[in-house]
Amino acid sequence: MRLLEYIIDANHRALAGDQKDGIDPADYAQSLPLIALTCIDPRLNRFFPDILGVPEEQFIWLRNAGNIITSPLSSTMRSMALACAVKRGREIAVIGHTDCRIRQTPITALIEYFKELGVSRAALPDNLTEFFGVFASEQQNVMRAVDHIRASPLIGPSIPVHGLMADVRTGRLEWVVNGYDVLGRAAVPLPASKQPAIGKALDEVSALGDFKLGEMKFPEVRIGEIATDVKLKVSQAKETVESAKKALRPIPSAHPPEPPPIPPPIRPQQRGKWGMRD
Repeated sequence: MRLLEYIIDANHRALAGDQKDGIDPADYAQSLPLIALTCIDPRLNRFFPDILGVPEEQFIWLRNAGNIITSPLSSTMRSMALACAVKRGREIAVIGHTDCRIRQTPITALIEYFKELGVSRAALPDNLTEFFGVFASEQQNVMRAVDHIRASPLIGPSIPVHGLMADVRTGRLEWVVNGYDVLGRAAVPLPASKQPAIGKALDEVSALGDFKLGEMKFPEVRIGEIATDVKLKVSQAKETVESAKKALRPIPSAHPPEPPPIPPPIRPQQRGKWGMRD
């Protein structure tokens, strides 16, 4: 088996109670160091690199909020490219996780959180979803990040790019994208989210033809009714924001639950193999 395939297999066996087998890094010298991009969620701190079975000196850990890559030339991509060129990273794994708080935060709540920090809405970019890379699915977010990496001119075509999901409670790893299966195939360019050029927009307006103001028809709605409707919608939006904030913030408990056990880490043994620690 190849490196990531063996890592996932060993991870599943460790969770099933198998502590007798492990990885010998010498067998995968051509695939190390491994570069991993994960979220900044502190719940992941106790897992890496142990659940991968990779020695710390062969593990290059990149992190950002939501393990998001916004484009093939983003700042995260620059760090990843330097990890390959300078640190000689041989394989890349984008590792998302379950119960991601970035995914669970609606834009309305995000604006309120910034407001609490003294950052007004006017100081933030117009399109917060695009700027922060907010996503609706952890798996889709991982797949999109993998696509951006594979489409990047900064990453060599011989480097496998994998996508994984980690269970934030147990540390179980699952495939999202097997980079070995798509290695060598041309990456499909992602559609660019660009606004139309001003000249094109003016051409489209001109194509509408001439119109006469007297022929325009307006809805028969009184201004007072519009104002009342706007006030109602604003009030409903505020209630939605408050509900979202309450739902997202943890409820204090006098007896916080004990964290679930994590799989035994892979450690070097005297026989020279990387076996599971008792």
